[in-house]
Amino acid sequence: MLKKTLIIGFTMVLFSACASFYEVSYDFNREFEQGNIDHALEQLQNDKQYAKTNTKFLYFLNNGLLLSMKGQYEESNKFFEKAYLFGEDFKVNYAAEVASYFTNPMITVYRGEDHEHLLPLYYKALNFLKLSQYAEALVECKRLNIRLQQLSDKYKSPNRFQRDAFIHNLMGIIYQASGDWNNAFIAYRNAYEIYEEDYAPLFGVNTPDQLKKDLLVSAWQTGFSEELNFYKGKFGWNDFEVVPTEAELVFFWHNGLGPVKDEWSFNFVINRSGDNLFVFSNENMPVTFPFSVDDRDEKNDLSDLEAFRVAFPKYVERPVYFISASIEVNEVEYPIELAEDINKIAFKSLQERMTLEFSKSLLRAALKKATEHAARKEDKGFGALLGAVNAMTEKADTRNWQTLPHSISYARVPMKEGTNETTFVLRTHDGVGGRHSFSYEAKKGQTLFHTFSSLESMPVARY
Repeated sequence: MLKKTLIIGFTMVLFSACASFYEVSYDFNREFEQGNIDHALEQLQNDKQYAKTNTKFLYFLNNGLLLSMKGQYEESNKFFEKAYLFGEDFKVNYAAEVASYFTNPMITVYRGEDHEHLLPLYYKALNFLKLSQYAEALVECKRLNIRLQQLSDKYKSPNRFQRDAFIHNLMGIIYQASGDWNNAFIAYRNAYEIYEEDYAPLFGVNTPDQLKKDLLVSAWQTGFSEELNFYKGKFGWNDFEVVPTEAELVFFWHNGLGPVKDEWSFNFVINRSGDNLFVFSNENMPVTFPFSVDDRDEKNDLSDLEAFRVAFPKYVERPVYFISASIEVNEVEYPIELAEDINKIAFKSLQERMTLEFSKSLLRAALKKATEHAARKEDKGFGALLGAVNAMTEKADTRNWQTLPHSISYARVPMKEGTNETTFVLRTHDGVGGRHSFSYEAKKGQTLFHTFSSLESMPVARY
């Protein structure tokens, strides 16, 4: 009876483990990628994968993002706040964690990647900006900065992602919009430092020219003449002059789609090294990982093993379709500049915890094989079946926030009081890929905020 129960249980896991999370929630992803936001939201509400308790974090995130795209900012913020609190209150379910070592990590509650805990607060800040609630937007930026500091303490690598230049830039933009020039200068100065010291070497993202202009303008507005001259010289902009504007538009472009999490795998060979130590090795990587076995009987079970499969998570990039964009106002063109490369940050975040992923995956494989060999002693047929099921259910955790953009770019555009007609121009490798017209009503001294999402991406072989 026990054998039958185990077979049924493992078989059920097998069917659910054959596809990635992207594939099992394909209907939702298809509607979203085609820009059918209403249908995507409906699919999300009815998707069995997102209805599970262990994916509620992703359910909150996707609801928040789609509602924001629909202009339902207050409802969007409710879901993003739930996502934030999920991260604050997360507690490990140790029973599920133990069970995952005998199946795969997809049965555990998805706790989210580091950047997935940062971006809900960015979206909340954007929503508040569109509601002209600057103080609330600043609160979200400050919470975001605290969260980033908490996450960066997890890793010891000197090249870790620990400071977010874009968030400091966003804080400066919000301070400037609210007329707090002193704090705007501090935020812009911090953002410039992080772009130069962290983003350029880690992600290849250079300081946007607009940030340099904003830094100089805020120094001028606060009367920091020494700092103004210092940065003019540093930028090579000695002739820079502040040009007053009646109003301004800050335009955010969410370009493309962020990476999808998939898996990769390879075979390991076990070699015994010493009394209680086995070394997992793969010559093609090359990778070696020691695993200690204290129980001698368990060690003897493992010693019969030659090779087996181990799966690890990886990201698959969805390359952008549009490579640049600009805004045209009164025959003047303003470039949209890259400020945050979410795709590269996602890859970096996973890279920083791959040592942990290696150890967990190899331990999972070792425990599965120990169980298999113990079963073989009692019943060779059942042991062989269990071994086959173990191999087929071996799977990495392929869940991630799949509706994020590939990157965030922005521009600051001068507006006049009254009606302003603009054209947003998208470009591909082959030239102009699309034009969109927008009209803005601006009051004197007002800063308007607009977000445009282009969901197009290049084909990916995996999908």
